[in-house]
Parts: sequence; structure tokens; C-alpha cells
Amino acid sequence: MDKQNLIIFKYNSFYNVMKELEENLNFKIFKASNEKILNKMKYDLKNYLVITSKKINNINNQFILDQLPTKLNKLIEKLNVQFLKINFLENSELNVGKYKIDLNSRKLVLKNKTLKLTEKEINIIIYLSKSNKVIGIDQLQSEVWKYHSNLETHTVETHIYRLRKKIVNIFNDNEFILSKKNGYQIK
Repeated sequence: MDKQNLIIFKYNSFYNVMKELEENLNFKIFKASNEKILNKMKYDLKNYLVITSKKINNINNQFILDQLPTKLNKLIEKLNVQFLKINFLENSELNVGKYKIDLNSRKLVLKNKTLKLTEKEINIIIYLSKSNKVIGIDQLQSEVWKYHSNLETHTVETHIYRLRKKIVNIFNDNEFILSKKNGYQIK
């Protein structure tokens, strides 16, 4: 697992303590003494959490440590929970074209409109979006449904027909999932 990046903002004494413990923690410790440094770090680092004594506007992933002293093991536990929350939120949203898919709530979102999707519909969209070429019905049947048979079935076509209809009804978009001669494609 990659080390998580803990940025300590304007908290020198706390930075010094955490820096001494760094080799025993799952965090790589950084110090930001001003907002310019903090802004550079937040763009350069992945998987970061900013510890500060006061809330900072326009900074995501903050942990406000305003009550000291605190037990170190409890603090580290809280920091780990914060990192888990950040990771969960970052991995729960997927951009597909002009749409966003919220994987947790299984919704397709465009501006202020949302469409509730089934797990299979999400899987179809994700699979189609990972390819720049047309995906055949047999490949979708094999990869999304895990169905390997030479029997003729219209499961794929039926699901995609219903999904396209739902998208047209909510977003008025006939061009999201394209029906091609050899299969389907997301542009």
C-alpha cells in the first residue's frame, strides 16, 4: 500500500513530534509553513490529509486538531479513519464522457440530473467506457455477465436497449451508448 501523505500546516511543534515518529507510521510527514507551500503540496501529492489547528477555506481533506493534548494512539486511529474516508470518496466516482458515475449510490449524474442505475447497468457502462473500440455482444456477454455459451440470447441487447431508453428519458442523450454494426461503444 502506498504511504499516505500527512501535511502539517502551521503547526511546528506537532510537526516535530510526528516527524520523529514517521518511520513507525503509515504516513509520510510534510510541513507547510504557509498557504503557497500548502497549495503546491496538495497538487503535487496524492492521498494527502492536511492537519491544521483551524479550518482552511478551499482545502479538501482537512483534519482539524484543535484540542491538545490528546493521546497519540487515538490521534493516529482518527487519522487512519480520515484516510479511509478520503480513499472511499475518491474511488467512488468515475467520469465517463460528460457524465459522472457515483459507484456508491449507483447513479449516473449530469449537471443537476441523476439517473438511478442497476449494478449490471453500471458494469455495462464501465466496461464499454474502458475501450475506444466497438465491443461485440459476445464479449459483453462473456465479460459483464460471465456467460460463456453458444446459445443465442438477447440479454445484452435487451439490457442496453433499456439503459439507452432510460438515458434518453432523463438526459435526452441518444449519443452516449452508440449502437454499431458489430456491437456497442461509448464515445
